[in-house]
Amino acid sequence: MTKYIFVTGGVLSSLGKGITAASVGTLLKHSGKKVGMLKIDPYINVDPGTMSPLEHGEVFVTKDGAETDLDIGNYERFLDDSFLKSSNFTTGQVYSSVIERERAGGYLGQTIQVVPHIVGEIVKRIKEAGQGHDILVVELGGTVGDIEGLPFMEAIRTMKHDDEVPGTFFIHVTLIPYIKAAGEHKSKPTQHSVQELRRIGITPQMIITRTEGPLPKSFKKKLAIACDVTQDCVIEALDAATIYAVPIAFKQQNILGPIAKALDLGELNPAMEVWDGLVKKIVQPSARVTIGFVGKYLELKESYKSLIEALIHCGAHLDTRVEICWVDSEDIEAKGAKDLLDDCDAVLVAGGFGNRGVEGKILAIEYARVEKLPYLGICLGMQLTLVEYARNVLGLEDANSIEFNPETTNPMIYLIDNFINQSGAKELRTHKSPMGGTLRLGEYPCDTKAKSHLRDAYGEKVINERHRHRYEANPAYRDQLEKAGMIVTGESNGLIEAVEIKDHPWFLGVQFHPEFTSRLTTPNPAILSFVKAAATAAATDA
Repeated sequence: MTKYIFVTGGVLSSLGKGITAASVGTLLKHSGKKVGMLKIDPYINVDPGTMSPLEHGEVFVTKDGAETDLDIGNYERFLDDSFLKSSNFTTGQVYSSVIERERAGGYLGQTIQVVPHIVGEIVKRIKEAGQGHDILVVELGGTVGDIEGLPFMEAIRTMKHDDEVPGTFFIHVTLIPYIKAAGEHKSKPTQHSVQELRRIGITPQMIITRTEGPLPKSFKKKLAIACDVTQDCVIEALDAATIYAVPIAFKQQNILGPIAKALDLGELNPAMEVWDGLVKKIVQPSARVTIGFVGKYLELKESYKSLIEALIHCGAHLDTRVEICWVDSEDIEAKGAKDLLDDCDAVLVAGGFGNRGVEGKILAIEYARVEKLPYLGICLGMQLTLVEYARNVLGLEDANSIEFNPETTNPMIYLIDNFINQSGAKELRTHKSPMGGTLRLGEYPCDTKAKSHLRDAYGEKVINERHRHRYEANPAYRDQLEKAGMIVTGESNGLIEAVEIKDHPWFLGVQFHPEFTSRLTTPNPAILSFVKAAATAAATDA
């Protein structure tokens, strides 16, 4: 039967509950345990799919097509595993399920209440996510004391007393501020946060302290007594040079000792030698390369979280620091591509939605193509490669995507009204379709062309990658493009998945999102090949 580790947060948000949960899960997996991960989000949205990246950061897509919180991406990158839609649920999903059941008569005339019906639905979903695992690590979003989080707190409290649950362990991540004027660390915010948990009925068994510097032993002893935990259950989470160093730091503090004792897991000795070697190459690499990262959501870099991490993964495996030169596509429209990309070894144009900054991305693509810089275009970055090539090589001056100009006479990118979704069912999609859940989502197979950069990168005839987009490349222009030197090198059930340029050292546009399948221990092949090409270009210019 599954045992459960619950990770909560106190004092304030953005302390690193997701990294803490992922790090604990990683150590358990490397100790030979079968580990599941679950993120619970108390917001009322059904999922983050319609949220602005500037509001919530990246939307991470699972292999089965769920639009989820970006922490699911952290879980996959740390544990080198693919999690499903059951690994993330929200208040919106919980209430929707309960209300739908009530409308269908599923409660036999009962009065529907938060307790027991909403809480019962939460517990049911947690148990479903835990099926088939030795341990499920559950991260509860938000901060202790948030109104919207109370039903979830009640649910995990009741699981302590559930006969079907053989063991629970509660970890609380909190802030230890350092007051420079007084020269002291302060424990009161943590004490108050723990008191709030106790008021709810939860007594944390371990305190993870987010702090800028090491805590004195005397302070840790004081904190342990105040929070009613043993001193070995006060774990420091210092600011790290890379998030991938956190599991190593936890291992050095024997974080698994108290967990194993409480959950009766036996002696745990995680094998982290390979991981440690990669972390050292992230922190102290022997080479350097600069990637021009062209995007439109640069005010919040976490909008591109998976892609940033994927570049770090590749750098670790190539012993190379991948420095990102952030370039706002609207700035390119104002200043030109050369001024902003001239010092870059390669160009990456990321995905996005909406018309803002599109012309700047097209200028960046033209610059990379003409100057023979290694180029990777992802999702919209791939679609705009077709638009740029059609305008500047085929001479189709008004070439565009119908997303941006529905009246264009040369729609290089168009909307497929009748679309076969991941489950094989036909869907009807139009400009008036609801925004939520109507994208092409999840993992699809892609046939790669022999002797292409795509085939060389993966070494496989058929690959599987994840999607998140509404529009597709128009196959009506395929012959014109290929005659002019732009070759289709990836296809999925007749849809164009990847394009390359014949007379270019390394140029690849992919409709899928390769960053969603990149992990520290197994970087994505397409992005790894791109960074290798950038490193070659950097060495040539040196």
